[in-house]
Amino acid sequence: MTEIKPLDTQLLFRGCDAALLEFQTTAELSESTETVDQSRAIDAIRFGIDIKRPGYNLFVLGEPGSGRHSAVRRMLETKATREPTPSDWCYVNNFSEANMPTLLRLPQGRGAQLKKDMQQFVSELAKAITVAFESDEYRTRIEAIQEEFKQKEDNALRQLGHESAEHGVALLRTPHGFIFAPVKGEETMGPEEFEKLPDEDKERLGKAIEEYGERLHKLTLQFPRWRHEMQGRIKEASRDTLRLAAGHLIEELKERYTDLDNVLGFLDEAMRDIVEIGEALREAPKSDDDSNELMISGSISLIRYQVNLLVDNSAAKAAPVVFEDNPIFPNLVGRVDHIAHMGMLVTNFTFIKSGALHRANGGYLVLDALKVLTQPYAWEGLKRALRSSQVRIESLGQVFGLISTLPMEPQPMPLEVKVILVGERLHYYLLKEYDPEFEDLFKVAADFEDDIPRDAANTKLYASFVATLARAADLRPFDRGAVARVIEHGARLTGDSEKFSASTRRISALVQEADHCAGMAGRQVVVREHVESALQAQIRRASRLRDASQEQILRENLLISVTGAHVGQINGLAVIDLGDFMFAHPMRITATVRLGEGDVIDIEREAELGGSLHSKGVMILSAFLASRYSHNIPLSLSASLVFEQSYGPVEGDSASLGELCALLSALSGLPIKQSLAITGSVNQYGRVQPIGGVNEKIEGFFDICKARGLSGEQGVVIPESNVKHLMLREDVVAACAEGQFRIYAVTEIDQAIELLTGVPAGVPDEQGVVPEGSINYLVASQLAEMSALRQAFGSATKRRAAKKEKQG
Repeated sequence: MTEIKPLDTQLLFRGCDAALLEFQTTAELSESTETVDQSRAIDAIRFGIDIKRPGYNLFVLGEPGSGRHSAVRRMLETKATREPTPSDWCYVNNFSEANMPTLLRLPQGRGAQLKKDMQQFVSELAKAITVAFESDEYRTRIEAIQEEFKQKEDNALRQLGHESAEHGVALLRTPHGFIFAPVKGEETMGPEEFEKLPDEDKERLGKAIEEYGERLHKLTLQFPRWRHEMQGRIKEASRDTLRLAAGHLIEELKERYTDLDNVLGFLDEAMRDIVEIGEALREAPKSDDDSNELMISGSISLIRYQVNLLVDNSAAKAAPVVFEDNPIFPNLVGRVDHIAHMGMLVTNFTFIKSGALHRANGGYLVLDALKVLTQPYAWEGLKRALRSSQVRIESLGQVFGLISTLPMEPQPMPLEVKVILVGERLHYYLLKEYDPEFEDLFKVAADFEDDIPRDAANTKLYASFVATLARAADLRPFDRGAVARVIEHGARLTGDSEKFSASTRRISALVQEADHCAGMAGRQVVVREHVESALQAQIRRASRLRDASQEQILRENLLISVTGAHVGQINGLAVIDLGDFMFAHPMRITATVRLGEGDVIDIEREAELGGSLHSKGVMILSAFLASRYSHNIPLSLSASLVFEQSYGPVEGDSASLGELCALLSALSGLPIKQSLAITGSVNQYGRVQPIGGVNEKIEGFFDICKARGLSGEQGVVIPESNVKHLMLREDVVAACAEGQFRIYAVTEIDQAIELLTGVPAGVPDEQGVVPEGSINYLVASQLAEMSALRQAFGSATKRRAAKKEKQG
């Protein structure tokens, strides 16, 4: 039996030597480091933003809090300063189809100027129209046209009257219209006087009245045509007046935009519209402040000549970098607002609002992948825009065909943008697997490391990183002892003494809380004890469940022994991860054996509490038993394994080493020391494999032992491959240094069972025979005995069956 010694205390915690940090406080560090050793991801981001080809958008993946957002922001803002500033974008009225507004692209700053100019134009146009239509010249011209046509009507009637009078018939104007009546001299005849006329005269006058009545009827039918002609001339006069009133205003504007054909085209269309709608503009509002409200009724308004400045880049000094925190569909592709008017929802082109894609056009758009994927149609809308290289503003009602009314359909905006999605690895690989369009649209993946190597160069970088976090949050300087403690905690977060955590979020929270502790202590510099106080405060805030679990054990509601020995019973260790806090506690594992057919029953699995990985671990230890002890004989046992007082799911294979040791104890009859706990997984050849949460597991058992009194015999057995992961608490290391607590590292099952029982495992000699009294000897003997009993039982059963058959 080879003695296995406890681990040296130097292996239990790898501290950071403050002397290696070449500064007194972080105030001396001028270099800014926002990420440490993320060269793979940084190179991928740089490649993605440099290449200007379709589909080369980025997906930045990694764990939350790994500094992805800050790294992306810094690189994009640096890149954007070297790129041209984008154009302004405006929507203007489409005078031929009002529901399809026209999009104008203008050089930077010209959009705001055009909007201002058109506001001024509308203000001056209203006054100019009023002055023009109220001018003496216009009134004189209109009156002349009206007088001309009035004279024309009068002359026609007068001529008809003269002709009828020559035939003894007068044309008379009455309140009911024109009539013809016979006359005698200068007087019209009355009915009595007309009856006294000879029949010949009466017949003549009657025919004359009838003839001239028909001519009068034909003449009156011409009057509407003359009036229509008059209205046409009046309208033309109004158009001429409008041309004079607005023409010089339009020409002044066109002189300012001679280099922009699209603006000149809009101004020409505006001029044609002004002339076309004519006098209707006289009823338009004179103030542009309330013009939105005044256009919605459908009446003519001067708002039709305004400009909706959709994207204003007049103040931009670089390409846009847009971070959209709420990527719902309207916030991505824009929207058209409506207002209620007389029981209806109405709108116009001035209610068009930009989305993040509009604002980021010509630059970069950064989105959270999970937020985009969880918003209705946002992901599909984003892909549609990227596929078509244009942004089409439409409501979800239009998308799903839920609106039957005539919708507003603004002209789509040409799109040239680089989209950066920031998400977790799960989101990336799910999209890659199930969305066939994803790979075509997001061809570059930038994967941020969860942890980074802990070497001398990275230690200095990490110190600079801590200084950067402190400066960014306007914190007190950290002395090198405090920085060293932050570095040690960075290694503890990874569960690996040879790594640092890349979690910017958690390190940032720690330095801010340490700064608070320094402030409460009235210190101007953060020292190691302040970082330690912040860490203890974090643990206290999150440790209620841990303390409750330990209380249940100490009150013996959960049965855990830390002294004595027991056959088939061992202390396993279970980890509970709460996200921001992880702890472990011991759990009793028991094993029973009996004669059977080689089955090892996992009670957790049978009760549907065991996960697939735990079940796999039990299957592996079953295979180990059969491989080592049942080469030539059938495995004739039936065994049961269970986590006692386990009332929830059990997952993982880190208990398989402990379960195997409990099973060997039950088979050999040798008791296991309850002063030791064990963790580790095992393969089919009995080799011990590493597990996670080793620090928390050791500390969880240590806390129970300390509460019940350290005896110097207590400790934890771990896989040797986990030694490099040890970053234990200071009190645990101190107890080990004083010999009050021990940590053993093993590489195979024989070493573990020797530690737990104090009995040699037994190494086979050249003939394959193990020493008598060893664990392997006892287990093999027990299994052989079970096999013999089973065979004997089987033979007896066959004889009884044969005898019964013969008698029958």
